[in-house]
Amino acid sequence: MQPNIAIFAAGCFWGVEHAFRNVDGVLATTVGYIGGSTEHPTYEQVCTDRTGHAEAVRVEYDPARVTYDELLDVFWNAHDPTQVNRQGPDIGTQYRSAIFPRSDEQRTAAEASLAKRQAQTQKSIATRIESAREFWPAEDYHQQYLEKRGRTSCFTR
Repeated sequence: MQPNIAIFAAGCFWGVEHAFRNVDGVLATTVGYIGGSTEHPTYEQVCTDRTGHAEAVRVEYDPARVTYDELLDVFWNAHDPTQVNRQGPDIGTQYRSAIFPRSDEQRTAAEASLAKRQAQTQKSIATRIESAREFWPAEDYHQQYLEKRGRTSCFTR
């Protein structure tokens, strides 16, 4: 059986990847770039905030063990979705909050989840639902970055 794929952007991809890697039913994660116009972008190019890409996490999961709705909950809890094009000290469109559905079912679930979250807060949710396009894996040194360094957050040393 092929695993299902979900793609989320929520700021620094290192911390978002860490949040998903700890979920039972997540088979693999890959950090990378999506939503931009440059083919095979590099980290340095994405950091210029001129390629249109978001730092994102591609999540392979077993739907018998974790649902897409449960992954959406992880996404919402992994960042502040009310911040526009930033998370903490990281600023730029590459740090935007976005969900990249890969099917009509994922889009419907993402839209319902967004509406539910918006109803639960007075602040405006900045999260965008964008069509999934080509996902470009980030350079090897970005993969499982926090795990390799014994850290759990982008914002702690």
